Amino acid sequence: MTTPILFYGVPSGCSFGSIVALEWLGQPYQLSRIEMPELVTSDEYRRINNVGETPTLRTESGEFLSESMSILNHIAARGIDRKLGFAQGTPEFDRLNQMLAFLNTAFFNSYVPLWHALEHGSDGVEKQVLTDFARAKVEKVHADLSAMLGDKPWLLGAHRTLADAYFIGIARWNEYHQVVDRRDYPNLQRLYDKLEADPAVIFAHAIEYQRVAVSAGGFAGEVAFDKVLVELVV
Repeated sequence: MTTPILFYGVPSGCSFGSIVALEWLGQPYQLSRIEMPELVTSDEYRRINNVGETPTLRTESGEFLSESMSILNHIAARGIDRKLGFAQGTPEFDRLNQMLAFLNTAFFNSYVPLWHALEHGSDGVEKQVLTDFARAKVEKVHADLSAMLGDKPWLLGAHRTLADAYFIGIARWNEYHQVVDRRDYPNLQRLYDKLEADPAVIFAHAIEYQRVAVSAGGFAGEVAFDKVLVELVV
């Protein structure tokens, strides 16, 4: 068995949520920084993720697991005692997967046109069309998610789960794109503020910006990808 390694993308990768989740789990893990788009699209990185995306997790058994939903469910199964996830077949498990699916397919995707416009240098009419399309989608998902949250302290109720970790990794994109004013959605603003004050979220921000990062979980250090690469057997 080996210490799990999360290969996380910068800048502003959705892998942020997986870092928060690993911190909440409290078990040993390492991180490996993957610059986007340079390293993530390289032949070297495609040895562990053939679609060239982050995050990827090397599990304790040495297997490689990609896609945020898969990684978060893997972490959730190890964090049932902390109520980060739930046993398969329970109503709570179903609700968690329903929320993760919404965050992945609706919340995440509402920002995709904005990332496309930025990464591909869109300008003029094309940029305006993409921005208008994204704004409508972002406004709708904020309204929908705010209604789902209601006055609950966390997305699924009384306890934080990995859905909250995934939420904060995506919600912070609005600080970058400035599409909506989150104060128009007070339920989400309340959750966002609470998560931003969480030690695991503060830690994940520090990791991304390469500041001094104080772990409250099981962080066992950061390793360069080129050093990890020579150990990989895929």
